[in-house]
Amino acid sequence: MGQDVRSPRGPRCIALVGPFQSGKTTLLEAILARTGAIPRAGSVDAGTSVGDASAEARHHKMTVGLTAATTSFMGDSYTFLDCPGSVEFAHDMRAALPAVDAAVVVCEADEKKLPQLQIILRELEELKIPRFLFLNKIDRANKRIRETLATLQPASRVPLVLRQIPIWKGELIEGFVDLALERAFIYREHKASEVVALEGGDLDREKEARFSMLEKLADHDDALMEQLLEDIQPPRDAVFDDLARELREGQICPVLLGAAARENGVLRLMKALRHEAPGIEETARRLGVPASKEALGYVFKTLHSQHGGKLSLTRLLAGHLDDGATLQSASGGSGRISGILAVNGAYDTKRAAADAGDTVALAKVDPIKTGDTVSSGKSPPAALFAPEPTPPVLAISVAATDRKDDVKLGQALARLHEEDPSLGIVMNAQTHDTVLWGQGEMHLRVASERLRDRFGVKITSHPPAIGYQETIRKPIVQRGRHKKQSGGHGQFGDVVLDIKPLPRGEGFKFAEKVVGGAVPRNYIGAVEEGVVDGLTRGPLGFPVTDVQVTLTDGSYHSVDSSDLAFRTAARVGLNEGLPQCQSVLLEPIHVVEIVCPTDATAKINAILSARRGQILGFDTRDGWSGWDCVRAMMPEAEIGELIVELRSATAGAGSFTRQFDHMAEVTGRAADQIIAAHQHAA
Repeated sequence: MGQDVRSPRGPRCIALVGPFQSGKTTLLEAILARTGAIPRAGSVDAGTSVGDASAEARHHKMTVGLTAATTSFMGDSYTFLDCPGSVEFAHDMRAALPAVDAAVVVCEADEKKLPQLQIILRELEELKIPRFLFLNKIDRANKRIRETLATLQPASRVPLVLRQIPIWKGELIEGFVDLALERAFIYREHKASEVVALEGGDLDREKEARFSMLEKLADHDDALMEQLLEDIQPPRDAVFDDLARELREGQICPVLLGAAARENGVLRLMKALRHEAPGIEETARRLGVPASKEALGYVFKTLHSQHGGKLSLTRLLAGHLDDGATLQSASGGSGRISGILAVNGAYDTKRAAADAGDTVALAKVDPIKTGDTVSSGKSPPAALFAPEPTPPVLAISVAATDRKDDVKLGQALARLHEEDPSLGIVMNAQTHDTVLWGQGEMHLRVASERLRDRFGVKITSHPPAIGYQETIRKPIVQRGRHKKQSGGHGQFGDVVLDIKPLPRGEGFKFAEKVVGGAVPRNYIGAVEEGVVDGLTRGPLGFPVTDVQVTLTDGSYHSVDSSDLAFRTAARVGLNEGLPQCQSVLLEPIHVVEIVCPTDATAKINAILSARRGQILGFDTRDGWSGWDCVRAMMPEAEIGELIVELRSATAGAGSFTRQFDHMAEVTGRAADQIIAAHQHAA
């Protein structure tokens, strides 16, 4: 087992991840306080924490963006990335994970949060990131640790291995036994734990739990298996070596206990990270960093500060980087560094350089963006990782309250998207609205607050327009005539149009069957343009589709006819003909695919039925134990706030994707209400 896994491995970067409200920010405070980075731990509720320092996070009392903070422990430097737990802000976690050496998954003994825990562990498993599980709020535990572990195990595809067991005093936990060290510790609030003698029932429980831990380690170590079979106690160093190796190789997930609010279990966690978590060399190998003398880094977060400009949070994976160096990015841009900053929450301090393993903020390198691989070499590096945002699920149309802020809004939205690529910005060509897409209700609310508070743009918002269209049922032949005389050359155009419906989904077709030169060929293009103009708004107020218009006849004037005259005549013909064609309203129908925990599937089916959804079927989610995938056809109008109900029914874990499928007729009272609402809005 050779390698001394307990030697320092350079500055390390550790992600704090876990389900919503599991205590990640509180754990960060406890770590910073116990390692001396801050005088005492702050509080999320009081708004005094290093994490959750933004105005939006403090207002909502939840993590809405990644926070980085650096400290030192026993001579080693550690940067902790406090990642949001809400699925709505998960892109910050996904973008940051490739850069870290290991992750601490903060969770609690709550079965309702098991699907969220499974989502996070799956991300870590797929990226092959070593991970510890920190079972938080252990002071509130009301069940035995083995029961808790059995509850949590389905969320992980590798064994959860207990590193500690609690010491009970009646119904309360007063300390823990470290199974690798074979020592007992009694918690002391906001102080280091006290070592006590291991005796009586605690000693018996420790022997049983330690043997169980060793059995799981022996699954990947034949020598250890032989020792256990021969009833030989393995050397303590060998046990630590196995724990470190199997952690790094993704064969186990060690479980540690603690109560972050009381700073209990924090030093044990730090020692486990120091002795067992990999360093920058292993991380660089995992990412496939090429051997080179040049500095190479990965940008995992972009921030726009009010006074300091753009900051790019970067993990340096190899080499040495000086302030003022020019960086090339995998996306093709290049720029000069205007400052290297050490990161510590909202407070950054300048430094002259960075080395492999350091996590720093690079100032004002405008061409680089989140997910970029950057190099100090003369040519762009190959991309190490390109995080893809999950498809957005909720949208609002936004506009500047004051029209003079329109340009400012566009610039602010661009910066907002640069900070958070999981936000989407789409211009609706039909309504000319700016549509902001996000991952949920809170995601869009925070984005709106940032526009107002950080970028100084007040906005109004409303639900985006639904892509209603209309079509016709009855064919008609209609003449369109435009004649105007006002001195000098007049205007004259005359067309006969054959208007008829097409099968659903055919769109628009134009043809001409003019004989004898009734309409000169050089005007036929103008006639088609006029027809297209007339189809932009039909009798019901919506764009017209699934229509064929054929130019069959007309007349012209050798002097007064022109492209404009024939375009106008064609538009007049459409406007007069369409009201006679029995117009019918069409609404867009999408195929919706929902993923949800199996115990919520019945609720999801009820939600879909209540929203005019036609359930196509459901099946188990491929590769996800305890999850289902439900497919349905749904009108676009009913999808609007579907995610709000879906998240409520699945404790925040469910999500969906959608894809346009076809247009369907809407008749009767429903159509009348849609048309009336559209006319009122216009």
